Order: sequence, then structure tokens, then C-alpha cells
Amino acid sequence: MSSSDQQEDEQPQELEILRTVHLRKFYPVRGQTFDPFSRKKKKFVSAVDDVSITIPKGKTVAIVGESGCGKTSLAQTIMGLTPITSGEIYLDGLCITDRKIKPRQLYRNIQMVFQDPDSSLDPRMTVGDSIAEPLQELTSVNKQEIKELVFKSLEAVGLSKEFAFRVPRELSGGQKQRVAIARAIAPSPKIILLDEPTSALDVSVQAQILSLLLELQRNYKLTYVLITHNIAVAQYLSDTVAVMYAGNLVEYGPTETILGKPRHPYTIALIASAPVPDPWKRNLLKADIRGEVPSAVDPPTGCRFNPRCPFAELKCTKEKPQLALIGQEHLVACHFVEKTA
Repeated sequence: MSSSDQQEDEQPQELEILRTVHLRKFYPVRGQTFDPFSRKKKKFVSAVDDVSITIPKGKTVAIVGESGCGKTSLAQTIMGLTPITSGEIYLDGLCITDRKIKPRQLYRNIQMVFQDPDSSLDPRMTVGDSIAEPLQELTSVNKQEIKELVFKSLEAVGLSKEFAFRVPRELSGGQKQRVAIARAIAPSPKIILLDEPTSALDVSVQAQILSLLLELQRNYKLTYVLITHNIAVAQYLSDTVAVMYAGNLVEYGPTETILGKPRHPYTIALIASAPVPDPWKRNLLKADIRGEVPSAVDPPTGCRFNPRCPFAELKCTKEKPQLALIGQEHLVACHFVEKTA
């Protein structure tokens, strides 16, 4: 059995609702000219490179990492907003990367809440029309039922029925995001992707939206995939954390385990860099991280973190580490994980 196959077997499979298998997404570099006689290889940005994760039903999996690590590209491939380069995505056992799957069938079961509510809401449509649109396109309910579902969705996110007749410019940032969430839950999807759902909001509003998301998850038995760079948000909302670096998955496991006892050098550095209000508790996790984030066009060989890792050895520059189980449901991709124990 190969290391990648072992990785899939080691990840928890019970109550699985969504699974990615060796998922890859490469973007061609802009500005390249096609020359059939040139020996130069076409360059690609490897945004997502061989990522396999499992999303349990009714739970929240947070995909964390710095900007450019590939977490948003991963969400977009799952959502079907961009075609995958290779790999497979399964929703309730059905391969949704199959070309036979119709967009209506996909979006009926997967919805997304975007980072910026201003860009995700049509300024010319009323709130009610924005929420009703996916119901009209993805379900077979009649007009009266759609109207009732619109009001029900608004009430579920803490907004009154009167908001259905407003337009986005009449709403605050927090209210716009509540509308975006109402639109996502209205078709009763099996899974919702949350792409930095609070980063564009004021701090006081962020807490309200996070509490709302937890309440909706309990009431509607929702499954979330949370995309975030904010460790505090991942800790508050998620059950499982998947850490990405330069398109690769480097650590995966229960939130309490990953944030309480991180084992990959990059995860340690990521958590150490998170701002802590109490000055006496700052920098308790120290990591000597040097250099810059590697180029996504020409990534390092072997472990992509090796140029910046304080524990790197010759093996790290030549051989890519595979996710390996080091504890209960805790997987780490590192050749020398014992150094961080």
C-alpha cells in the first residue's frame, strides 16, 4: 500500500459527507506564448497539489494557512467554481467531478458564503429576490413556498421579514453577511463552504456572525468547510483542522490536538504568529522560521517547507513527506516529526 493510500485509510471515514482524493489544481502562468518547437515546459501555479481530506457529516473542518497557501482554491474546486486539474471529489459517495453531474444537482447540495458580502450580493436585487433566486433555480417549490422559505431563512439569521424588501445599500456589513448566510441555508444544502466569512467585518460583528453560524449548525445539522487564516476563528468554530502550506496538506487532526500540541514546524510557526491579547502568554510557542514563502510556480523539491524549516536535513530536500498517523486521528507530513515532540 502506498503512503498516499495509507493516508486515506488513516483519516476517519465514518459519517463521511464529502471527500477529496488526490485533488490537484494548477493554473497556467499568464503571459506565456505557445511555441510548439520550444523545449521549455509550460509553467503552472500549483495552487492545490495532492490534497485528500474527509469532511464528517454535521461537523466543521477548518482549512487554515497563510495567504497563497491554496485554501481558497481548494474551496473553489470543491464548489465547482473552477475545474480541477486531477483527482476526485465525492459528495455522499457520489463523484461530483464526473462530467455527467449537472450544476443544478451540485449547487442544490453545496452552497458557499463568500468573504465579501458586498461582492456576493447583487446591488440591484432586493434581499428577498437574492434569497429566492437559488430556490427558484435549484428546487421545485412554488412561489408561495419560496416566499415562506425566504422569510424563514431571514428569521433564522436574526433578521425580520421587512428585510426582504430592502436592497444591499440599505444594510450594514453584518446584515449583508447575514443575508448571504440566509441565502446559503435556504435550499437546505448538505454542506456549506465558509470562505473567510468574518474577515471583512468589524470585530464586534465577527463574534455575532460566528455565534450565528454555530447556532445554525446545531439547529439545521449543517456541515461546514471553513476557510480561514485566523487561528482564533478556527478554534471557536471547527472540530477538525487541516493545515495547508504551498498547496500541500501538512497537518490534519482534531482542533484541540492541532492547536494544543502542533507537531509540524509550519503549524507551530503559524500558531505562534497569532496575536495574543495577554503579553505574558505571547510567543510561548517559538519557531525559528526564516526566508520567504516559496514560489508557487517553481516550488522547492522534497518538502516544500524545507528552505524555511529549522529542523530540515538533506532528506527533506529530496523526498516529499507523506501524511503519517502519529496519534489518534492526528496526521503530520514531516520526516523528523519527533524533533517537535
